[in-house]
Amino acid sequence: MPWKLASLGTLLAIATLAGCSSASTDSATDPVATTDTGHSRCEAKAAEFTIGKTASPELLEQARTRAGAQNARFLLPNDMVTLEYRSDRLNLNTDANKVVMRVNCG
Repeated sequence: MPWKLASLGTLLAIATLAGCSSASTDSATDPVATTDTGHSRCEAKAAEFTIGKTASPELLEQARTRAGAQNARFLLPNDMVTLEYRSDRLNLNTDANKVVMRVNCG
């Protein structure tokens, strides 16, 4: 009887560990990094041309396109934001006068 419990315990441990394993992917060879949704990650450096400019819908779309982001948004100093990170989203942080001060992805 104890050997049955030991066998069952071993089988359970193997099944648990198998569920925790993941396949390794080499993203260094992939020229375009993608998220799990298949969208390209944004490149904030490509949108740095917006720093010092006044926020507008046209500027937002230009920045989103150049950065390769799926979506973009302006963030004013008092805007509430969630803490989730989205690699396909471009953030244009502005001051109170709606002048872009910082660009980042997330």
